[in-house]
Amino acid sequence: MPEVELSAGTVEFTDTGEPDGSTTGSAPDGPDRSDGSGTSAGTVVLVHGLGFDGSVWDALVEELRPDYRVVVPVLPIGSHRTPMRPDADLSARGMAVLLAEFLDRLDLRDVTLVQNDAGTAQLLVGVRDERVGRLVLTSCEALENYPPGFQGRTLHAAARVPGGLFLLLQSFRVPFLVRMGSSLGGMAKRPIPFELVRRWYRPLLTSGAIRRDLRKFVLGGSRDTYLKAAENLAAFDRPALVAWGAEDRMMPHRTGRRLAELLPDGRYVEIPDAGTLVQLDNPSALAEELRRFIASTVPGRP
Repeated sequence: MPEVELSAGTVEFTDTGEPDGSTTGSAPDGPDRSDGSGTSAGTVVLVHGLGFDGSVWDALVEELRPDYRVVVPVLPIGSHRTPMRPDADLSARGMAVLLAEFLDRLDLRDVTLVQNDAGTAQLLVGVRDERVGRLVLTSCEALENYPPGFQGRTLHAAARVPGGLFLLLQSFRVPFLVRMGSSLGGMAKRPIPFELVRRWYRPLLTSGAIRRDLRKFVLGGSRDTYLKAAENLAAFDRPALVAWGAEDRMMPHRTGRRLAELLPDGRYVEIPDAGTLVQLDNPSALAEELRRFIASTVPGRP
């Protein structure tokens, strides 16, 4: 995978390149890929949640790549393979700054920024959102729903106890435990292939430094963090879409509706036949909503 060196450490990413087949290269200092106006044409950036990597978006990437350039960073929140620097700020706000730095280094402009599960993209609004042309929030933690669901509360409790995070992660070695509603099984309507689970959790199960990075993120956010972030949404004057899993049991639908109401140019849709991980449960329906949203809006304008 191509990678970029940021202030916190090395971040891997994937980049489909422009849909016309032009080569983007792996280095952020590569050729300008704009439409002639200095703006990256049709660039979608997909941001995964806690304990996942870019592969959680694979099905959606295949749906979108004929029409858009799709960039997927692997943020250091559990499934990254290279530990961050020991002094790196990996709190919730630190992760948002890291995402903004990633957009800067690749010189991505007027992007359609799509977030799932974690609330990283929300924390950019009003702080470092100058490269965001459109904002898409799929089922994610927000407002009072933090930590989200039984899974989030359990993770936070384990991270506070010495050795607790390591013990909790052992459950991801057992397919039966992973399928339970109190684990990943509660985030998706359909069973998640266990080979994906092994991919996502191998770094956490084998590296103390990766667990250290995850613990920083888990303990570096609070309900107040997301309530304050919500106060900035009213100033986001660009197109926004809130796309919630219609059968989400972890992220309440009322949270998604409130987010859409807070955004001046926000709209709310539900993705049928999908839980929290909408991109796994129904990537085609999510891709169709994204295409419709992008085609009907102009980046950077309400």
